[in-house]
Amino acid sequence: MKQELAAVSETTAIPEHLSGALSGRKVLIIVENLPLPFDRRVWQECRTLRAAGAEVMVICPTGKGFEARYDLIEGVHIYRHTLPNDAKGALGYLVEYSAALFHEMRLAVKIWRKHGFDTLQACNPPDLIFLVAKPFQWLGARFIFDHHDINPELYEAKFGKRGFFWKLMVVLERMTFKSADVVISTNQSYKDIAMTRGGKSERDVFIVRSGPDLSRLYAREPNHELRNGRKHMVGYVGVMGDQEGLDLLIDAADVMINQRGLDVQFVLVGGGPALDELKAYCGAKGLGNHFTFTGRAPDEVLFQVLSTSDVCVNPDRVTPMNDKSTMNKILEYMAFGKPIVQFDVKEGRYSAREASHYAAANDVVDMADKISGLLDDPAQREKMGQIGLERVRTELSWHHQIESLIAAYLRVDAKKPQR
Repeated sequence: MKQELAAVSETTAIPEHLSGALSGRKVLIIVENLPLPFDRRVWQECRTLRAAGAEVMVICPTGKGFEARYDLIEGVHIYRHTLPNDAKGALGYLVEYSAALFHEMRLAVKIWRKHGFDTLQACNPPDLIFLVAKPFQWLGARFIFDHHDINPELYEAKFGKRGFFWKLMVVLERMTFKSADVVISTNQSYKDIAMTRGGKSERDVFIVRSGPDLSRLYAREPNHELRNGRKHMVGYVGVMGDQEGLDLLIDAADVMINQRGLDVQFVLVGGGPALDELKAYCGAKGLGNHFTFTGRAPDEVLFQVLSTSDVCVNPDRVTPMNDKSTMNKILEYMAFGKPIVQFDVKEGRYSAREASHYAAANDVVDMADKISGLLDDPAQREKMGQIGLERVRTELSWHHQIESLIAAYLRVDAKKPQR
């Protein structure tokens, strides 16, 4: 598998006709929820913009392994700031977002004076970074909104209700779209939202999917120690949050292991605010020895888990948020040639197609059935894995997103007033 993938690996090199397309441009990217280069999507954007000739600066938070306040990596200037721990509740989010806005504005002014920039790209969540962009727009910079999450739906998924704060999310989203000169959408559903709720013209909205870089994401030698001596292994990569549906995965594992006696190890890679609660829930179900939680782990650990897994899962609940969002984990599973089981959501089905089985909405017994069926059918697993890998190679990898990203930057440059 590794040799086969190496033959089709890609680099950050851009098509020859785009070489130098952004020569002389100076770009500031602000991302609040993950440090760089840990955030794969934003890091790929940075490297692509650099390859097209732009000077790139980034403002992001610190994180485990990324504590330095300044780094210069592959020609990208990274300015980091601290943030309070993972927020919970309205007060926690108010503190986190206030601190983030303070540091983002402080560092944006510093970068403006030291480097200068003609374009500011804001990566949500939250939909507040337009407040940082606005003063620089008055000074002539252009504003690109890189739309990663639909925050009204995210709020509803987290708290299970609408109300004052949901309405506030809608207002902030509308103000962000109105402020943006160009919008980058991660999929068609997000593009539709930009054009309807956001009122953007289709010519100002560009789909740039979070495609994996196949020069980095490919199968390694399996690490069978991860199986904990068991016959089968199921893998998960992602955030350990309340809305990711990992409690449903544990319930499905309860059916598979405690009720049906399957010999299977679940290995979950990622950190997040619900990690301790999930570990406790596993223990309460008597599944502690059948689950490995790595926490936030280096890429090599993630790659080993994906390379060793027989099946990979996405237990995200069926909600308006998850129905319209493309989950990076799905494309990463496909890049490793792994069959997938997930609940039936619109964008998840668009990405994976026949590379995945789709359980009925939030039905843990059906998810258990789908996972068990694949564990018992190696030929089907191999077939589905190859379908997913081929789809990533031919349509969804980062290589196929470069043209649209550069087009968004050329569009925003064309809209800049002539002086």
